[in-house]
Amino acid sequence: MDVRDLFLDQHAVMHSAAVGGNKMSAAERTFGGLTDEQMRVRPREDLNSVAWLMWHIARAEDIIVNVVLAGRPQVFDDAWMKRLGITRRDFGIGMTSPEVTELTRQIDLGALREYRDGVGRRTREVIGGFKPQDWEGPATAEAFGRAAAEGAFGARTEMLMKAFPGRPRTAVLSGIALFHSSGHMGEAATVRTAGGFGSGV
Repeated sequence: MDVRDLFLDQHAVMHSAAVGGNKMSAAERTFGGLTDEQMRVRPREDLNSVAWLMWHIARAEDIIVNVVLAGRPQVFDDAWMKRLGITRRDFGIGMTSPEVTELTRQIDLGALREYRDGVGRRTREVIGGFKPQDWEGPATAEAFGRAAAEGAFGARTEMLMKAFPGRPRTAVLSGIALFHSSGHMGEAATVRTAGGFGSGV
C-alpha cells in the first residue's frame, strides 16, 4: 500500500459510506441516525452542536485541500453559501458562542450533508490524482495567502498565516483531512452523550 492508498483508506473512515464506501466509518457512527432537531442541540454553552461540527470540519477540509494544497477553487464556491443558508466564508475558528448558536439555527441540514459529501469526493479526486512531487515540500505562504484572500480564516487570519506556512504538505493534509476531523468527531460523541441521544455506535 503506497501513501496515496493509505491516505484514501483512512479518509474513507472520516466520511459517509456514500463517499468512501465504508458503512462502519467513524462518520456514519458520528453523524448517522440523527434527527434535524438533534443535529441542532447544544447541550451546554461550552459545547458546539453536531451541525456546527459537521460544517466546521467540511469547511476546513475544503479550504485546505483545494485552495492551499491543490491551488484550485473550493467546492464551496459552487453556490453553496446560498444553498446552506449562511453568510460566512471562513471555517469558524474563533467564533463566539452566540455565533455558533446562530449558524446552528440557520444552516440547511440537508444541504450541509450534501456539501460535506461533495467535499469528501473532491478530496478523493484531488489526492487520487497526486503525483509524487505533490506529496513533497512545504505548504507555502502564497498558498495560505490565497485562502486568506478568500476570507477562509476569518478573525484568526493573522494567527493562521503565522502558524501554518512552511509545514510539510503531507502534515497539513493529514492534519486537516484526518486528525482534525477525527478530533471533532470525538467532540460530537460528547455532544450526543450530553444531549441524551447516544454515541452513535
